[in-house]
Amino acid sequence: MRRRKRSVLFVLAVITAFFAAGFFMPGMVGAGDLEPTDRPGSTMKTLDEIPPTWSRILPASERFELVMGGAAVLDKETGLTWAKDANIFGGTQSWQGAINYCRNLNIGGRTGWRLPTVEDLSSLVDESEYNPALPAGHPFENVQSGFYWSSTAYEGSSDYAWHVHMSNGVVGYYNKDYDVLYVWPVRAGN
Repeated sequence: MRRRKRSVLFVLAVITAFFAAGFFMPGMVGAGDLEPTDRPGSTMKTLDEIPPTWSRILPASERFELVMGGAAVLDKETGLTWAKDANIFGGTQSWQGAINYCRNLNIGGRTGWRLPTVEDLSSLVDESEYNPALPAGHPFENVQSGFYWSSTAYEGSSDYAWHVHMSNGVVGYYNKDYDVLYVWPVRAGN
């Protein structure tokens, strides 16, 4: 009697597992007989319709596009939009001052600007170029050969934040209280 009870429980467990797998992983159970609901051509996109990715490498002539009445530059590799004027603040600023400045900025009739992350700034760097370390033929104006703040705090101390030196692309960190770094606002998309 005991053996029969175990066999029944085992069969019930297998049936339950089979149905659970079909419910939670429908592609794993019996999917071989299914027909696709859409034909491949109906969902395909052209390259212009595919959102930018950080893995694409484009020449500067194709990578950058002036937007917002020419006041900003869309980077098609990253999908980020940068202020065309890389010194729009007109000087240097403390880290918190830079964050506040970007937050209240309106460029080309658009708000939503922010201080870039260290990865954002580094994505602009072309190590084969010097002063500025940007791709040849870039459309930016007023790029300073100095340090630009990032919004990324330094992990070793909350008093410091990462920066990128635009003359050579070197990344480092600096005390947030010092007002000796430049501000280059960015926003997502155009």
